[in-house]
Order: sequence, then structure tokens, then C-alpha cells
Amino acid sequence: MATKGNSGDRKSRSPLALIIVIGLCCFFYILGAWQRSGFGKGDTIAIEVSKNAECILNNLNYETHSGGDDDGKIDDSESTVQEIKPCEDRFIDYTPCQDQMRAMTFPRENMNYRERHCPPQEEKLRCLIPAPKGYSTPFSWPKSRDYVPYANAPYKSLTVEKAIQNWIQYEGNVFRFPGGGTQFPHGADTYINELASVIPMDSGMVRTALDTGCGVASWGAYLFKKNVVAMSFAPRDSHEAQVQFALERGVPAVIGVLGTVKLPYPSRSFDMAHCSRCLIPWGANDGMYMMEVDRVLRPGGYWVLSGPPINWKTNFKGWQRPIKELEAEQNKIEDIAKSLCWEKKHEQGETAIWQKRINDHSCSERVTQSTMCSKNEENVWYEKMETCITPYPETSGQDKAAGGAWKPFPERLNAVPFRISCGSVPGVSEETYLEDNRLWKKHVNAYKRVNKILDSGRYRNIMDMNAGLGGFAAAIDSPKLWVMNVMPTIAEKDTLGVIYERGLIGIYHDWCEAFSTYPRTYDLIHANGVFSLYNDNRCNTVDILLEMDRILRPEGAVIFRDQADVLNKVNKIVKGMRWNTKWVDHEDGPLLSEKILFVVKQYWVAGDNSTESPQ
Repeated sequence: MATKGNSGDRKSRSPLALIIVIGLCCFFYILGAWQRSGFGKGDTIAIEVSKNAECILNNLNYETHSGGDDDGKIDDSESTVQEIKPCEDRFIDYTPCQDQMRAMTFPRENMNYRERHCPPQEEKLRCLIPAPKGYSTPFSWPKSRDYVPYANAPYKSLTVEKAIQNWIQYEGNVFRFPGGGTQFPHGADTYINELASVIPMDSGMVRTALDTGCGVASWGAYLFKKNVVAMSFAPRDSHEAQVQFALERGVPAVIGVLGTVKLPYPSRSFDMAHCSRCLIPWGANDGMYMMEVDRVLRPGGYWVLSGPPINWKTNFKGWQRPIKELEAEQNKIEDIAKSLCWEKKHEQGETAIWQKRINDHSCSERVTQSTMCSKNEENVWYEKMETCITPYPETSGQDKAAGGAWKPFPERLNAVPFRISCGSVPGVSEETYLEDNRLWKKHVNAYKRVNKILDSGRYRNIMDMNAGLGGFAAAIDSPKLWVMNVMPTIAEKDTLGVIYERGLIGIYHDWCEAFSTYPRTYDLIHANGVFSLYNDNRCNTVDILLEMDRILRPEGAVIFRDQADVLNKVNKIVKGMRWNTKWVDHEDGPLLSEKILFVVKQYWVAGDNSTESPQ
């Protein structure tokens, strides 16, 4: 079996070829220095080139084949490259499935028009979304929590609308986020510490949170101090760019709303759910929205409601609303919480906290007063929300937690999740799970040998497009980053519930459609087997790659892991997308047909056909 690029061949390489190899070796290291500057300054590159001319990457073969047939060959030629043109500048902040013009054609009842409404195939854009002029790499965490470059999201409306609420301030060429909010005028830290006096955040027992109607996600931003990771969502509405600001700050968020369809999360996902003046009518539709929160809340989990109508007797004057209206609203919420068998643990000021019971042994009211859901509880993608209560998993005793006992984080990150130990994930045993963890640790270590800045803090917002059991996210876990674990709706096994049990976050999604986010919101995307999964012509490969380009920041990175023949097709397309690529063999050797393709998106902005970096 011959392998191109072996040690014998190296002696015959031309000087130009050796220069190219050295240049590729330094590629990621130098790019890291460039990106860390926050503004892509060319002088930084020059300094780093001088200092690191001898940097090397070992055991790379750019042209290999396996199996003795053409399917294993890597075709790195330029002969079939077709350039994909930039979109018009007006599409800078295009969100295909939350397009404002399309939204207005749908009913406003129950916020239907703010839900996902994706364009038909013939209306999809097949061009590259440009970055705004002056775009710069976001600041590193934790500075990014407090400062966002103005050019990246040039929208000042919130600085006026929320001026007295301390959400966001415009200062020179940056936005500053003081950490305030409508319900926490003394800062998010103070507010979170008050919640932590009731909710066990400091012990690691509460790790995952859902923030409904998150604004600019200051609650989620400051929860990281408690090692709690929040999935925040808000609609794309008149509060322009609130989710975009959240992601620019380095905080997990998606465009979303409690409307007519179920939330794209599994049952029993979150340790805590939160609403701070989120304007969701919790008592409406016979309590359907509270029932949906109950579905995604783990047994023993907490729900925090802050703002009207809580403690209306004391607060009604400041809210300028009729007393009877506020009283009726809170009574309705209390009645629904009782029917859900939630126990009220705290009410002070404008904040109330309920806790979901750990099992249904003391919850006869859930059965006698409400209808129990009967459909597959994990089938949620575009499924209509229902006025029914999700049943608890069965338990063996009155003191046992349904769905398994809680483990603190980080212990739960690598512990065997209950869904696996109880056999509810077909084909996945404890041994399979532990082996998957070992495999991904090996894979991530191999990635770090190529992209040497992978765990440097340069990549804050990371997405795994086909997350499996969450092994990639667990192996790369660090306070410097977070991972959005995506469970494709066509995946053979639904393991998103396992991912949440590990103390990670994620979401269901079909990659035939656009993701619920703004352009340029992820620093690094991991695509393991995505194009093999979607290789049945369900949707166009180009469309998936263009969506990846839309959500990837300039100078962001992609790691593809797939079969060589699949990556050959991908590589030919991305070469026309202003992406720089590099092939790497599987870490176990060149004879394996699985390969890795590393990519870096070039820097370019609206109105600029070049890909030069800003000087």
C-alpha cells in the first residue's frame, strides 16, 4: 500500500513545497496571535512569524489514500472549484427562519409570527453573508461579557429604550454591559446571590438553566461565576439584536419564543428555569406555557418568576396596573403551579421560586386535575404545544428522584447518565458510553496538535453539529468556552437528554434549515459525520455549508470529521467560499478512510471583494 507524502518522498520535494509545508505548520499558531489581538493587526502577524518560524505539525499527510481504491484519495486540486459570490450588503444580519418580512405574514395569536418560518427551497440565498464594515474579533472572555465592538452589532436602540434599566450603554467604539436588568437594578451578581440563598447553585447541584425572554442575557452571563450554564432565548422583535448581543458577549442564546410549538429541548433537561419580566402570559391558554416549562424541568428543578404579578399587594403602584387584574393573574399562576405539584419555596420583593417535586408519589393532583400527555415526549421538533402534563419516569420508592438522583457538576460530566444506566437509549450501554468518552478525549487531543489555539480562549462560542453523546463537548470542557450541542432531528439515536444529564446544553435542529441564530455568532464549528448523515439528498450540501458560513465568525474555524470521499466533495465546495483548508489523516494512521479537514474562514466585509485583514 503506497502512501503519498511518506518519508522517502520528502527528499524530492521542491523548495517551494517545503515553504508551503512550513507555512501550513505555522498557520493556526500565527492565526491565533492575529485573532487574539481582537482587531486582526498585521504587525502582530509579522512579529509572530519572526518568533515562530520553526513551528511544526507532526505526522501530517496532505495527499493520502487508503483501501487501494479511489474512494480514499484526497483530491486537493483547484480544477473544479466554483466561486460563491457575496450576498448584497442588506443581508448582513439575515436570519432566514426569522425573517421580519416573512414573519408579518403569519398570525400574531400566541406569538406564532415570531416562531420559525423558513424560506422554501427556491427562495434560499446561495451567497455568502458579509460581515459589517469595521468588524473585529470579539474580546476574549470575560472581557467580552462587558464589552462588544460597536461595529459588530451597530444598533443603538436598546441604549435608549433600556437606558434607565442598565442593560447596555454606548461608549466610543464599544457597547458596555453594566450587568443590570429590569429586575436587578443593583446588578446581576446581587440578584443571582439572592436566588442562590434558596437554589443550590454554589454546590454544583444546579448546573443547567433556561432563561425565557432573556434580553441581552446578563443573567446567563453572570451565572458563569457559579459554574451554571444557561440556555437563553428571546424573539427577534422590536428589541433589535438582543440575542445577537448575547452571543457577541460569549453567552449561549438562540432566537426563540414560547408560542405554539414545543421548545426544542428534551423533557427533564434543565435544573432551573427563569423569567425576569419576560412578558410571557403564564396564566394564559389554561397554563400551557407553565406545562411546557414543567416538561423541560428536571424532577426537583426550580422555576423563578421575577416581576409582575408577584407580590402584587406591595408592588401594584409601581406597575401602574389594576389591582384586580394583578390579583387574578397571580392567583391563576398559583393554581397552575399547584396542579403541576410545584412547591412554592420563596416569595420576596418581586421574585417567587417554586420547586418541582422529585417524583409523583405525592402528586395526585397532577392526575386528578389535569390531562397527562400521552405522545412521545421527545418528539418535539415543530410539534404543537399541548395543554397536558408530562408524566414523571417511574421510581422504586417515595424518596427516589424520578429520572435519577442529581449529581453535582463537574462529577456528572463523565458519570454514567441515568438514561443510559436504565437502558432507555437503545444500543448504548455503560461500556459504550465510557468508550465514547475515551475516544473523544483522543480525538480532541489530536485536534489540539493541529490547531494549537483550540483551548487558548480564542474560541468561546463553539458548536457541535452532530453531538452524539456529548463526548466532544466533555473532552474540550473549559471555563473559557461553551458548546452548543446540536442533535440532528434525523439522527438514528436521540441522545440529547443524555447530554443535558451530563451538565451540558444543546438543542434539536434539522440542518436542512437555517439555525436559530444571527450571522457570525460562533467561533468554532465541529462537524462530525454531518455530511454522511445528510448524504441521502434530503437537502443540498451547498446549503448546509452556506449556513455554516453564515453563523461562523470571520477568522473562525471549522473541524470536519468524515469519510474521505464525503470530505472531497465538501473540500471542493468550500474552496470557493473564501475558506482556507488543510487535510489531516485520522490520528490512528493514513490507512483509515475517516479523515479530518481543518478550515479557517477568511476575513472580509461588506463592500469589499478582497479577503485582506483590516490594518
